[in-house]
Amino acid sequence: MLSKKITTFAVRTIQFQQMRKGLFVGTFDPFTIGHDAIVRRALRLFDELVIGVGVNEAKHPESSAEERVAAIRKLYVEEPKVSVVAYEGLTVDLARECGAEFIVKGVRSIRDFDYEREQAELNRKLSGIETILLVSDPELANVSSTFVRTLRKFGRDVSEFLPKVPKASE
Repeated sequence: MLSKKITTFAVRTIQFQQMRKGLFVGTFDPFTIGHDAIVRRALRLFDELVIGVGVNEAKHPESSAEERVAAIRKLYVEEPKVSVVAYEGLTVDLARECGAEFIVKGVRSIRDFDYEREQAELNRKLSGIETILLVSDPELANVSSTFVRTLRKFGRDVSEFLPKVPKASE
């Protein structure tokens, strides 16, 4: 009987030690303090977090995917749990490719929630991969890449909406 209990304990311990990998995706043009806040929160949930920079020419990005990947990598240069990749195609295909068990998305409003819920249902149906929705901090709910791009277009300083690059990587 003791042997069975020890075996059960060992199996449970191994299950708890399984690494959890999340995938946080977006166009990130640019990557804002709101995105950074979601990454920081997701890092508490996962052993590893892949940031997937989507290539979507229909959104007319200001920066190339390579530039966006490089900028985000600089932000997390001292965070070994974060990796950053560019991708085209379906998010679930990237999730499978990188071994992510969960897709992480940030939501700022009910509109975001409705859209992301629909995407989450579709992704789960296509792949079985679950989506975790993290609600933005209230003070960041109005910060969006579109908002930042619009301010830039009119010559405004947007630095308060962008994460600060760590000193070591500047």
